[in-house]
Amino acid sequence: MEEFVVLVNPEDKVLGLMEKQQAHINGLLHRAFSVFLFNDKGEMLLQKRASEKYHSPNQWTNAVCSHPRNGETYLDGAKRRVKEELGIEVDLSEKFHFIYKADVGGNLWEHELDHVFTGFYNADFALNKEEVEEVRYISMEDLDKEIAEKPETFTEWFKIILEEYKHHF
Repeated sequence: MEEFVVLVNPEDKVLGLMEKQQAHINGLLHRAFSVFLFNDKGEMLLQKRASEKYHSPNQWTNAVCSHPRNGETYLDGAKRRVKEELGIEVDLSEKFHFIYKADVGGNLWEHELDHVFTGFYNADFALNKEEVEEVRYISMEDLDKEIAEKPETFTEWFKIILEEYKHHF
């Protein structure tokens, strides 16, 4: 099934729809969301992207990142993808939004108006193995060390969004 993203201008005015991979090839600005989940210890949940993903396979990234469907709110899209990828339901709060552009390799670009949500979760997951290879919690201190030592093991957009997140908090 073809997936479409919602193309927008910097003010989030809808310009139209485009097939997801084509939007990533063209580097066109589109709607996206990122979810950061934390446990009671303040550790951040990371997911390792499945090896079958068409870009950035086997790389670590935030809990969930994806695109709202046409007519779907950012929050509803985020909750949908948390359920589809991690098999859980969790309360989410929007923290901020910003625009970024990242070269993700293979002549593909993430150019997104990204709404960032956070939530807390401390129970088990039911991972969708087509999307997620594995998950783990990590302290912010250890995360910073890992990114510094092995930046190639993390998605390009996660490194950008994480820095923006730190700027806000």
